[in-house]
Amino acid sequence: MSNLFAIAYPDVETAEQVRAELGNLQKQKLIEVEDAVVVERRPDGKVKLHQGMSTTGVGAATGALWGGVIGLLFFMPFLGAAIGGATGAAVGATSDVGVDDDFMRKVGEKLQPGGAALFVLVRQSTPDKVLPRVAPFGGEIIQTSLSAAAEEQLRETVQAMRVGHLA
Repeated sequence: MSNLFAIAYPDVETAEQVRAELGNLQKQKLIEVEDAVVVERRPDGKVKLHQGMSTTGVGAATGALWGGVIGLLFFMPFLGAAIGGATGAAVGATSDVGVDDDFMRKVGEKLQPGGAALFVLVRQSTPDKVLPRVAPFGGEIIQTSLSAAAEEQLRETVQAMRVGHLA
């Protein structure tokens, strides 16, 4: 089962740095991230989502591959790839995977103008190796899918790491 973490940061740059660090940790097999989205509340109050991956691009590539394979069966691989790519892109554009966009927008409306939040859907992780790498960025845990006791323990651990990092 995946766990959701939403962490508020003072600006979008810091949230993007943390997302990049999580990407590095994923390459090292220390965390398995299902989705990571930065939500920005602009100074004018509008909320913008910075998705980690494009479902349109993934859909187009998958559709083109399958369209090409089907096209080979009917001796028209290029036409099949073109139709499959267009269909895959259309399906990908309407798909929503990971964290619900409406939920992120609602939480984003509660951020201070100019602030940002990182929403991370974590499939599994090695917390004792991940937390020391992301704690120095600061941030405030605003929501998790953990139990109340586990969330409080996480807050205390992160706070202790920040204090130790500053000392």
